[in-house]
Amino acid sequence: MTEPRAADVSALAPPAAVPSAWSPLHHRLFRFVWLATVVSNIGTWMQDVGAGWLMTSLAPAPIMVALVQTATTLPIVLLVLPAGALADIVDRRRYLIAVQCWMVLVASGLAVLTFAGLTGPMLLLGFTFALGIGTALMMPAWSATTPELVPKSDLQAAIALNSIGINVSRAVGPAIAGVIVSAVGSWAVFILNALCSIGVIAVLVWWRRVEPARKLPREHFAGAFRVGVRYAWHASALKGMLLRSAAFFIFAAATWALFPLIVRQELGRGADVYGALLACIGAGAVSGALFLPRLRSRYSRHALVAGATVVYACAALSLAHVRDVYAAAAAMLATGAAWITVLSSLQVSAQTALPAWVRARGLAVWMLVFMAGMSLGSVLWGHIAEVAGIPWALTIAAIGALSGVAATWRFKLGTQDAADLAPSMHWQAPIVSDDMDLERGPVLVTIEYIIDPHKAGDFLKNIQALREIRRRDGAFYWEVFQDAADTARFVECFMAESWVEHLRQHERVTNADRTLQQRVNAYHVGTEPPRASHLVAGKLGT
Repeated sequence: MTEPRAADVSALAPPAAVPSAWSPLHHRLFRFVWLATVVSNIGTWMQDVGAGWLMTSLAPAPIMVALVQTATTLPIVLLVLPAGALADIVDRRRYLIAVQCWMVLVASGLAVLTFAGLTGPMLLLGFTFALGIGTALMMPAWSATTPELVPKSDLQAAIALNSIGINVSRAVGPAIAGVIVSAVGSWAVFILNALCSIGVIAVLVWWRRVEPARKLPREHFAGAFRVGVRYAWHASALKGMLLRSAAFFIFAAATWALFPLIVRQELGRGADVYGALLACIGAGAVSGALFLPRLRSRYSRHALVAGATVVYACAALSLAHVRDVYAAAAAMLATGAAWITVLSSLQVSAQTALPAWVRARGLAVWMLVFMAGMSLGSVLWGHIAEVAGIPWALTIAAIGALSGVAATWRFKLGTQDAADLAPSMHWQAPIVSDDMDLERGPVLVTIEYIIDPHKAGDFLKNIQALREIRRRDGAFYWEVFQDAADTARFVECFMAESWVEHLRQHERVTNADRTLQQRVNAYHVGTEPPRASHLVAGKLGT
């Protein structure tokens, strides 16, 4: 095979007139990456089945079984934000290769120890936690590469196809794992998980990604971390999506955390039925993903998330109160279809709300909400199941999910799609008297406006929207002042940590921001355009 290079997605051919759920597979690089991740995810699902079922033998208490899920997701809660900052400032390909190698080593070590009969409950949790570290480091970088592999017109289909891949693996992996665990033992699925990850490493080595051109030095890790958190805090479209996510995932965690015990204790079945029912989730998710393009053409993502949450809650109630395996299989099919609808809709909302420069960091914040809800929810529902029983835990979770839809209904999804997040590069380069030390700072930027006093109220109302943009793009302070001696003179001020951080603000302004700036500037009645000044802390020069 010839070595692929990262696609200039803007130059790729436009999609067919009738969108297809499979169109991203026409792009060779995406196709190879997708196939490799499907194989790797099959290994991951086998690992999860093996670990969950092994814990039911080592320590069958509900809280211990639920802690397997917590050990998987807690590292993501702790590390996904730093991982997102790293993914935005380093070579993602090499970074992903290193993380995959770590996961191969950890899975292999757990397989050897389990084969030797040395794995106890705490050791199992420790290795599961170590694999979770690898997942935490990988997730933001992996998700942020999707827009590099397909043109923008195929992005939604690519995200949905990634979800299909995850759920194909969910359908195949648990079914295979159930048979292997019953016939051989959990150690065998652990070693298969390690082998499945090798294909991802091979594809990453084969891919020769071209790093985007940089005019400015790479961000330092600490600064990149702060800017990423600041962006998420001040990006209104992203914040609404995060609240919708939290309202779903903390209640959805009950089904995942308690499912091994539902099969063993409530249904009285073994690992083979456990794997088969998990496969039903995957089958339901794949079926749901195939219908998603048609559903998206008729309903907004806002309505899809709400409707899928209702279906998910009804499936949880069925699991809580029905003791028939076939009814449980139907509930799992519905769970899978609802899960992929919610997950895909929320992830597309996150991707379309983020410009390229902060994509991994913004996705990391969404993943933090996702995994924090799943991790904390697992502990919560495990504890409630011990106190009140599994049926009551699932019932309370279902009611909570339905309440979450009502509580977050005002936070609409999908309205940000019209925003053009491409860099506008319309800010003029600042004039400096001499060579400027890039690390000097902080930097105070002032912009002077002359405003008709009769329109001052409208001006102030509109300029408030600039506050979120300045803060979102890196400013740590923003305010607008009115001259006490000349009430027609207003001064907008914002501060960046250093000169290089302010230059990065020049690169981060989008076309949507330029439209808003033009609306604000329209209130200016001076003979010259609004005048910008740059003041740097400390003495300039040597």
